[in-house]
Amino acid sequence: MTDNAFCPTLAPSFRALLDEIQGRCVAVVGHARPDGDCIGSQVALARVLRALGHQAICVNQDAVPRRLEFCARGESFINMDGLGQGEIIAIFVDCADHERAGKKPRERFAQPFANIDHHVSNVGYATHNCVDAKAAATCEILAGLFLDLDLPVDAATAKALYAGIVTDTGQFRFASTTGNTFRLVSELVSRGADPVEAGFELYEREPLGKMQLLQHFLASFEMHADGRICIGTIARGVFDQTGTSPEDTEGLVDYARAIDGVEIGCLIEEKEDGAKASLRANDPVFRVDQVASQFNGGGHACAAGLNFTGLTTAEFRQRLVQALITRLHEVDASKRN
Repeated sequence: MTDNAFCPTLAPSFRALLDEIQGRCVAVVGHARPDGDCIGSQVALARVLRALGHQAICVNQDAVPRRLEFCARGESFINMDGLGQGEIIAIFVDCADHERAGKKPRERFAQPFANIDHHVSNVGYATHNCVDAKAAATCEILAGLFLDLDLPVDAATAKALYAGIVTDTGQFRFASTTGNTFRLVSELVSRGADPVEAGFELYEREPLGKMQLLQHFLASFEMHADGRICIGTIARGVFDQTGTSPEDTEGLVDYARAIDGVEIGCLIEEKEDGAKASLRANDPVFRVDQVASQFNGGGHACAAGLNFTGLTTAEFRQRLVQALITRLHEVDASKRN
C-alpha cells in the first residue's frame, strides 16, 4: 500500500480474510430488496474472488432489479433453495445486521464468515468484520480494498463498484460523499466504469408505471412538526393499479425529503401483514437509524429503514410521527445547549 491508501485500517484484516478462504466455496450474500450498493458489492466481490482462484456465487432472496441488470451481466444470482448443501462459507455485504439478508440465509449461515458493510448501526455479527461507517457505500469500501491490495479490477468489476457508489451517494449529492469518493470513482472510470451508461440505465429508463406510482406517492404527502417532517404512503393496491412492484419505490422517499423546510422525509409502503418504512434526513445529526431502531430497524444516520407488523398503518404512523418529533426536539435541545 502507498501513502495514498484508500482503506489502510481495513486492508490488513481483509488480506487475512482472503488467506483463510483458500480452497473453500464462498456465498456472497446480499440483503432483501437489493439496491445498487448491494448488487454492485456482490458482483464486484464475487468477480475478484474468482479472479484470485476462489469459488464464489452471489446469493439473494430477491431478484436483481431491472435497472441494475446492466452491472450484473454475466453474473449468476441464486436464492437459498438453489445453493445446495455442500460446505460453503458466507460473506454478507451491505447488510447492516444478520437479519437483513432474510430468514433462510440467517438460518443457513448462523455465524457468517465475514461482513463487509458501511451502516453505522452495524455491530459486527460475523467472524471477520470489515465495517466503515464513514464510507459512502459498501462498494466504496470494496473498491478501496481492491485497489490498496492491488487486486484484479477489470471493467465489469469497475462498473459494478461505480453503480453501488453512485446510487448510495445520490449521484454524489449526499453528505457521505467525500474527496476519497471522487478519487476512487476516478480510478474506477479509468478501469472501465462508464458514467454515461450508468446514468442512463439507472435514471433514464423508468417505466410509465413508476411515474404513476410517483403520482400516488406525491398525492399522499402529509406534513408534520410545522413542515419539518413529510410522510408519504404507498397504499395497498397501488402496485396493481400502476403495474409496478416494490422495487419501483427506489428513490421515491427523496421527494419527501427534498421539499424546502423538510428535515426528515418518510415513505410508508403498506403490506398485507404490516408495512415497510424508509426514512431520509437532510443532516446526519438527526440519526434516523436510531429512530428506526425503535421499530427494530436500522441503517445510516441519514437513511434508514424498518418493517412492522401487528399494527394498523394509522397506528404505526402515529407512533412513527411521535418518534420523529421527539428526535427533532432532542436535536433542537442539543443545539441550544
